[in-house]
Amino acid sequence: MSQGETQIESDELLTGHLYDGIQEYDNPLPGWWTMLFLLTIIYSVLYLIYFHSGKVDRSMIDSYDLAVADNLRVQFAEIGQLNPDRETILTYIDDPKWSMVGKAVYQMHCTSCHGANGEGKIGPNLTDNLWKNVKVVEDIAKVVSEGAAGNAMPSWKTRLHPNEIVLVASYVASLRGTLPAGTGKIIPGEVPIPHWGEPPATEQAPADAVGSQESK
Repeated sequence: MSQGETQIESDELLTGHLYDGIQEYDNPLPGWWTMLFLLTIIYSVLYLIYFHSGKVDRSMIDSYDLAVADNLRVQFAEIGQLNPDRETILTYIDDPKWSMVGKAVYQMHCTSCHGANGEGKIGPNLTDNLWKNVKVVEDIAKVVSEGAAGNAMPSWKTRLHPNEIVLVASYVASLRGTLPAGTGKIIPGEVPIPHWGEPPATEQAPADAVGSQESK
């Protein structure tokens, strides 16, 4: 091939672009690269349809929740099924490992109403001795599970594992007495309650019943 023919062929490969005196050759992408690029576009469309079509259990959030639930089941095998009673809730108040689980549940689901430190925002303050729907510590788990105040406090029994309810109840119980800055206002109907370790106050017996007991 002559030098002239080589020059003509080289000129045909030029794009016609010129940058600072440098000419650019037209070097197309390899076929496999172009095909891979097209496949990623097709895949992205299919991904969008499958995961963002509104179907249940298909979103990334659903996948995350399922993964968390599976992980919790593995962890909870260590402690078994917790009962939402006084002894259990008080046991896990100061547990260094499981109190962190309760704190994580609180931070994820409760801070928007009760504040990051339990100081109260829309919902009541959880750090003082005045409580409206709680008279004894086990009532905390009941309120979390069943809700209260005409659904102002929603029920979480269908959204949380039973152990999560117990552990978040323990964490909430541990907030009492901390009184952080910016403590919320008093909610109507709140009354002082005894220390968690004390038995609940009982109603005073009628006078005739007291007299009959003293005569025995």
